[in-house]
Amino acid sequence: MTMPVYAADPPSARAVAVLDALVAVLHRPSGATHLLASPAPELLDALAEGPADVRTLLERLSRQYDLIGSETDAIEARMEELVAAGLVWRA
Repeated sequence: MTMPVYAADPPSARAVAVLDALVAVLHRPSGATHLLASPAPELLDALAEGPADVRTLLERLSRQYDLIGSETDAIEARMEELVAAGLVWRA
């Protein structure tokens, strides 16, 4: 089974404000504001490099964070939440 590839609007399409443990994201194209917890904001940042599947997102996140490499299920679940929120889509 192939992994879905995810894409997002460029960072310029979002206004971001850090609020302690949460991040408020204004998605300019829709006008909706979302409150996100880690790792959702980091995943959006990782998509700034371009569309990616879960394995590629894990590689991108591993450049900045110590990951054990088995987080693919958790990342896929967060990506599907971002799809449901309208911040990400399947490419």
